[in-house]
Amino acid sequence: MEPDVKAFLVLIIQSLSMVLLWMMVNMTAGIYFDLAFFEEKLSFWNILYYIFLLASFVMLMLYLRKKWKGFKEIGE
Repeated sequence: MEPDVKAFLVLIIQSLSMVLLWMMVNMTAGIYFDLAFFEEKLSFWNILYYIFLLASFVMLMLYLRKKWKGFKEIGE
C-alpha cells in the first residue's frame, strides 16, 4: 500500500475513533448518570454536564481540524 493512502486511512480511523470515544463518554455521563434529563428542575449537575458537553465538543473539533490540516499540508 502506498504511504499516502495508508496515512489517509489511518487519519480516517483515528478521527472516527476519537468521535466515537467522545460520543460514548458523553452518552454514558448523560444517560447512565441521568445528567442529560431534567427531572423536576434544572440542577447544578445538569448545567455542569452541558458545559462539559459543549466544551469537549469544541475541543474535539479543534483537534480534528488541526489533525486534518496537518494531513492537507503533507499531501501537497
